[in-house]
Amino acid sequence: MSADVADLKRNAETLRDLHSGEMLVLPNVWDAASAKVVAEAGFPAMATASAAISAMLGHPDGEGAPWQEMFAAAGRVAQAVSVPVTVDAEAGYGMRPRELVDRLLDIGAVGCNLEDTDHRTGGLREPGEHAQWLADVRSAASDAGVPIVINARVDAFLPSSGIPESGRVAEAVRRGRLYRDAGADCIYPIGVRDRSAIATVVAELAIPVNGNSSEHLDLRTLRELGVARVSYGPRFYRAALAGLKAAVQELPA
Repeated sequence: MSADVADLKRNAETLRDLHSGEMLVLPNVWDAASAKVVAEAGFPAMATASAAISAMLGHPDGEGAPWQEMFAAAGRVAQAVSVPVTVDAEAGYGMRPRELVDRLLDIGAVGCNLEDTDHRTGGLREPGEHAQWLADVRSAASDAGVPIVINARVDAFLPSSGIPESGRVAEAVRRGRLYRDAGADCIYPIGVRDRSAIATVVAELAIPVNGNSSEHLDLRTLRELGVARVSYGPRFYRAALAGLKAAVQELPA
């Protein structure tokens, strides 16, 4: 472990505390330069976006990039800023819980997103099995002496889940409760764009919930609904590329 355990523990506790009180807004980053921009804007924590990092590295999202490259990029983010960093670790890259925890701590990360999509077979992992894996990650973090903040992503609202739209809220709540009881610090029902749906998830889980802003769910609305954390995935990476594209198209070829 390259970083000091005491420093990692302090950062992990700071990150966890940021999930209570004022809503935590995390504009996701993909490299050291974008991380510095976000840090200089005054944000108290940093989150990476796997879709942005994998695209930057020339690989598809969904664990299409080698984990070594993903963790190396996330490590450069952690080295570039002094605030706590949480890493989008996708579905854990098939690692054993202690290996995953050690890899995160080695690069200076004190939090992680862990999703319940099974990238090998498609669809979602069996929720009880995934909950046990999350519990093992929590136990491994405790053994390492750093209370890593686990943001358990629930992918029930994604079309790839195969869950009918009418059953997605109930399934998200069912999975969220299992993951909460397994030791997750925050539940992330990615892809929710309906006010009623996110309100139900927040009310039923009684744990910090990660939301996404959209045309119908702006930051003010999410705050009113009790959402504790908001992240943006690859949105700003794609906006940066769009800006580049627009600029270069104005140049003579």
